[in-house]
Amino acid sequence: MSVVDSRDGSTGGEVAAVPTDLPDGFQVQVDLRCAQRGDLRYLVGGSPTRMLRLSDAALGMMSSDGRIAVCDKATRTLCRRLLDAGIAHPRPMFGPSADQVTVVVPVRDNQEGIDRLIATRGEARMIVVDDGSDVPITVHGDGVSVLRLDRNRGPAAARNAGAAAATTDFVAFVDSDCVPEPDWLTMLLPHFSDPAVAVAAPRIVGLNTRPGLFALAARYENGYSSLDMGPTEAPVVPSTPMPYVPSAAMLVRRSSFPGFDESLRVAEDVDLCWRLHEAGWRLRYDPVARVAHDHRTGMREVLGRRRFYGTGAAYLADRHQTLAAPIVMSVPMAAAVVALLPRTATGTAVAMLLLGQMAVRLRRRLDGLPQAPLVAARMTGRAAGFGLLQAGAAICRHYWPIALVPTLFSRRYRTLVVEVAIAEGLIDWTRRFISEPGVRPALGPVGYVIMRRLDDLAYGLGLWQGVIAHRDPGALRPVLSK
Repeated sequence: MSVVDSRDGSTGGEVAAVPTDLPDGFQVQVDLRCAQRGDLRYLVGGSPTRMLRLSDAALGMMSSDGRIAVCDKATRTLCRRLLDAGIAHPRPMFGPSADQVTVVVPVRDNQEGIDRLIATRGEARMIVVDDGSDVPITVHGDGVSVLRLDRNRGPAAARNAGAAAATTDFVAFVDSDCVPEPDWLTMLLPHFSDPAVAVAAPRIVGLNTRPGLFALAARYENGYSSLDMGPTEAPVVPSTPMPYVPSAAMLVRRSSFPGFDESLRVAEDVDLCWRLHEAGWRLRYDPVARVAHDHRTGMREVLGRRRFYGTGAAYLADRHQTLAAPIVMSVPMAAAVVALLPRTATGTAVAMLLLGQMAVRLRRRLDGLPQAPLVAARMTGRAAGFGLLQAGAAICRHYWPIALVPTLFSRRYRTLVVEVAIAEGLIDWTRRFISEPGVRPALGPVGYVIMRRLDDLAYGLGLWQGVIAHRDPGALRPVLSK
């Protein structure tokens, strides 16, 4: 197998301690969207995008539909490479059982949620960590215990205390306002037959799927919550479309668990995911497993929570530097995006020149690929589209206090900002609709754009509050590469 622009997932440091050999019988499925015109020899995909050119020997290891079963050293190496490239997805055929899991539930003043959660826990044992409730939490049923903290120490500390008390190989963290589907552990546990997997996370959906017709915030939260990472399975990797998974519900290999950072009251889940990735562990998101979350439904509650989430960006920038950047793109792409945004003839011409040069360079890297010029043009156009969306989202979310200033003095700029705000919201709504064609949207495009912009204003306010409090603009600093 020959590989162009690939990576093997190693990051140095502690990576050598992470076992990576896939067991015999483990299977992976090539994402057929990566196969150029159905040709499995040339696979283009992943994030960042790369091309894998497979040898005849590698092609002989897979079925005609792109399925590969691990049976020897060669298939083990190929499967690991495809998984780490994000071009194939795991299809494990076996895994641990639910009796090897302890469910840890941090809670403060939510007895109703605990009672509901216990009723749906299945066979897994459960440790409820009472994080300084005013009225002590009580539990019932075999296999359920309560661990009381003498004062409120925050969800990170509560989860750590529960994990320390667990004796099983796996720990499932579930918040008290969640209701897992009965088979969620059955769906996630097979991922741990890959010894390099530290975390497997379900999709978190709204518990109240029928909010009132005019309950705009409730419909937005139940349909487009920031806890819902979407319908597409993916590896969890910083600076990709799946940069983290929320700790409201996640399954963790206890031997890999370094503990949540107890100094954080927000973004502790993002921090955990990024530390695990840096240490060489793999994390998986699998939307087939589902957990319902009892979302906040009032407008003030929803936006207040978004503002709170925004304050976490400064903490992440302090700990992880560029991983928390609002914009990540190459200098030529950034220049092309800046030239395209005003929609002037000169700007468009400059952008087309820059994009043409990028397409030519990419064409050279794709040498040997059938229809390489067409593929290079398509990939460059897609990258430009994502760059525009990334810039538009950052203007509306991270940089809106700065973006508002010129609108006070320039009518043309004011029109541009309004156009960006509407276009980015409509495109995002359309992408979500296309990703789940059989699901009725929780909001129409107008309602979605309104709520998305309010969401961004709240998050951005929290972000700027955090930046000012830390006196560090790292969370606002873009990352531009050559």
